[in-house]
Amino acid sequence: MASHDKRPLPQGERFFTEGASGLRKAVERRSAVPMAYLFTQVPRWVPPVVLVVLLLTALAVANPLGGVAALAVLAFIGWLAFLSWPSLGAGAKVLRVAMVLFVAAVAATRFGLIPG
Repeated sequence: MASHDKRPLPQGERFFTEGASGLRKAVERRSAVPMAYLFTQVPRWVPPVVLVVLLLTALAVANPLGGVAALAVLAFIGWLAFLSWPSLGAGAKVLRVAMVLFVAAVAATRFGLIPG
């Protein structure tokens, strides 16, 4: 991608959570570079396509390979849920928790931890 094709960072009041705890502050600081990379260097369509392929793999492959795909999805959505949590309303928080639990259950079934 040419340097003139870079997308600007999204508009917002702050990049870091005001008055964050030690853990949140550390995660936000370590996440700044990957988030900036995703928003400016990677084509907009790549992350959702990769996530859909990984989730479909997790759902279709009923063995540990499907579990690995589910863990990759779980890590990404868990990371995004953690970062966005302070700015979410109650309904959005419930959806984030439901999605994390669903993908965790898929991973657990693929690794044989719970019967599927």
